[in-house]
Amino acid sequence: MIIYQPKNGYCYNSDTYFLYNFIGLNLLKFKNIQGELLDVGSGSGILGILLSKKYPKLILNSCEIQDQFAFLTKKNTQINNITTTLFQGSYITYEFPKEFDIVVSNPPFYPSSVVQSDNENIKIARYNDNLPLEDFIYKTSKILKSKGKFFFCYDVQLLSRIIILLEKYKLNLESIQFLHPKKEKKASLVMIYARKNSKSLMQILPPLIMFDGKDFSQEVQKIYDSVQVHSIKTDN
Repeated sequence: MIIYQPKNGYCYNSDTYFLYNFIGLNLLKFKNIQGELLDVGSGSGILGILLSKKYPKLILNSCEIQDQFAFLTKKNTQINNITTTLFQGSYITYEFPKEFDIVVSNPPFYPSSVVQSDNENIKIARYNDNLPLEDFIYKTSKILKSKGKFFFCYDVQLLSRIIILLEKYKLNLESIQFLHPKKEKKASLVMIYARKNSKSLMQILPPLIMFDGKDFSQEVQKIYDSVQVHSIKTDN
């Protein structure tokens, strides 16, 4: 797979790979993955493309607010022989013409209180004041079909807030996985799977450890090997 990314802007990172892997683990129990998939804040389009390649019966939709990334989403889906319907604009205010079976997102989750980049492209893609957590969850609850699936990753320090908001908007937390930089380090990221109007009990998957010494852990290396993406930096 070839993915074009901005030379002077936000580039996807390993979080997207780990979220893709987490989604796959939770979809193993379903025999026929199909329906409308929405990738929120699609950026370069990589997450939606990976899922479309793995589950060819899914109908890909992408939502992106930034012009540069909307262009890259269209370009990358085309060169990877994937079709997507692109909704360009703010996810919070966009009036989608349909509901979705699956919503996925690697949203901006850094708090606005931290020192921010001067690059506007990076600001919008990284900081949560551009997509507030409650607005993000509320909107998703509105556009998901009953029993629809919601996958995203977020700063682990906000997990208690995430749980409260999911319950508030009738999204049942079904599975979580923590990412640790090393086994002796605290978790830095949490991956979330919630389902609309579900009553299933929650599962906590084994933690994902990123590094074993200076090298990737065996599990993380397997994830990278399974993805096989070649990135190209571009000015367009």
